[in-house]
Amino acid sequence: MWVLFSLSAAFLAAVVVTLSKAGIKNVDSSLAFAIQSVLILIVSWSVVIFQGNLPDVTRIERKAWIYLVIAGVITCLSSLCSFYALKLGAASRTSSLDKVSLVFSITLAVIFLKDKVNWQLIVGALLMAAGAIFVVFSSDITKKEEKAPASNQAQ
Repeated sequence: MWVLFSLSAAFLAAVVVTLSKAGIKNVDSSLAFAIQSVLILIVSWSVVIFQGNLPDVTRIERKAWIYLVIAGVITCLSSLCSFYALKLGAASRTSSLDKVSLVFSITLAVIFLKDKVNWQLIVGALLMAAGAIFVVFSSDITKKEEKAPASNQAQ
């Protein structure tokens, strides 16, 4: 079941990138993120209330609170960076490079969470990172090739 939810998250993230890129054309990236954050806040707390999990807030341990608050701040910083990158670059390029986070996630999970790794995980992560980087640079090559004939014709 986790695979279905992971794939759903990936698809929805792609939709978010597409809609966000369309929405920030004439809007400051930080303002766009703030608008989305308000909606995220409303929807997420609505889900918690609907599921009846609101009383569980009082049962969260102090250490968990600290981790969740730090993760929340870092999530905001990550999203602000993503929105700014999206404002400056093509959606296909910025979202591809963002996926290099997989390598960072695996590395941090091994170091801090003691996750186990095997050669398939390492090769897969490296292939995904290489693929993301390839997508980013192939877009640059395509743009250079598109510009080259136009400049040759002008001469």
